[in-house]
Amino acid sequence: MLPPRRIRRRGLATALAVTALLAGGVAGAAAQPQEAPAAAAAAAEATGHRILFDNAHAETAGNADWIISTSQPDPLLQDSAPSAETDWTGALSAWGVALQKAGGYSMKTLPSGSSLSYGGTAALDLANFDTLVIPEPNTLFTAAEKTAIMKFVQGGGGLFMIADHTGADRNNDGYDAVEVFNDLMSNNSVDATNPFGITVDTLNVGSDFPAAINDSADPVLHGAFGNVSKSLIASGTTATLRPADNPSVKGLLYRTGYSGTTGAFFATSTFGSGRVAFWGDTSPVDDGTGQSGNTLYDGWNDPGATNAPLALNATAWLSGGESGGTTPPPSTTCAAAQLLGNNGFESGAATWSASSGVITNSTGRTPRTGSYYAWLGGNGTAVTETLSQSVTVPAGCSASLGFYLKIDTAETATTAYDTLKVQVLNGSGTVLRTLATYSNANAVSTYTKRSFDLSAYAGQTVTLKYTVTEGSKLQTSFVIDDTALDVA
Repeated sequence: MLPPRRIRRRGLATALAVTALLAGGVAGAAAQPQEAPAAAAAAAEATGHRILFDNAHAETAGNADWIISTSQPDPLLQDSAPSAETDWTGALSAWGVALQKAGGYSMKTLPSGSSLSYGGTAALDLANFDTLVIPEPNTLFTAAEKTAIMKFVQGGGGLFMIADHTGADRNNDGYDAVEVFNDLMSNNSVDATNPFGITVDTLNVGSDFPAAINDSADPVLHGAFGNVSKSLIASGTTATLRPADNPSVKGLLYRTGYSGTTGAFFATSTFGSGRVAFWGDTSPVDDGTGQSGNTLYDGWNDPGATNAPLALNATAWLSGGESGGTTPPPSTTCAAAQLLGNNGFESGAATWSASSGVITNSTGRTPRTGSYYAWLGGNGTAVTETLSQSVTVPAGCSASLGFYLKIDTAETATTAYDTLKVQVLNGSGTVLRTLATYSNANAVSTYTKRSFDLSAYAGQTVTLKYTVTEGSKLQTSFVIDDTALDVA
């Protein structure tokens, strides 16, 4: 028997608020994270992975020289075909030259005096890039910049945060990289609840060679640019990981004597559709060359560490590039198929596990196609609702999860009071990855397709789970239809 129409608990005032919000394009809510249009996607395919190095936040103050080239924004104007790190001038030139020589990467620098933006028309707007590298910023990001960074990551961008030891205030403005990054993660308009699950420690660790964890499948530790065994600290810091805030956070290299949630020198995480990497010191990416007058340290080529492959593999991973051991190559014998049962919900709750009334044909919201859809939230009371289905991804196949999502809300603030998490779980119920987190701040009145690469789970049986956690007052409805798990 198909489920009855769902009845939502909300008063007339709330219903009128919803109507007004929808009519006004969800006034007061933050705009939906921008997704690259077809033209931008075609340009990305033509130019390769697009990396923006930040130099707008005192990255060359004092004795620092955290740039790939003095030619900004385009390093190719210094040398269009660099073969050695000295062909570009900057302490990060070895990093930039290595990517240029590898092919498939295009790089720009955001010059001093500029500001970070997302969704605008400027050539250096974050919407035109796949990854943002921020190497030891020494000035706070403005409120607008923090919103831009967070929405960029939430919408699918990669963020590389490289810190330094506490007290490294190179421009004497009262802020060092530790404080700048912690302010970004705890004081922004998108999600200020430690969204990456990372807190940068207030430490000055003099020296160490942090060791990599044993994980042969990790794409950052074992990627196309080589294998990582150790990094180095030459006056740097670490991070405390907080999986309760973000279960996707993962420590990859740890200070000697540390493991788990403390002493993480290099860590990765996800937020929304994007990826995040943290490194506790700039010394590992310092190539010992740079502008005249700077005393630099050659950590890039240090024989006791493997910093170059760590930086390059992480850049590839952040940009959605080479995935090392986690993504099997597509098989020529893998039959194209859609694997989810009852993927449009037209058979009611069949195949899916869902909270009562989630799969519905209620006229309170509209399906994208057919008569049935999944409606999570919309109660205006403190509640958690879930929707899930287990599926086996054939070995050797590429796989992609897609679904259409529409969000409407009675909230008028941009604070994330009501959230939807899209996650991949293993057979024991452990979260393997949080693919995206949406909230009332992402309200959009039309169905928008969301897509995620699940090729890393080929050969495994996983559970795809949608979890909505709603606050105690105003409603937010997360409406899902026309799901698909396509393999080829």
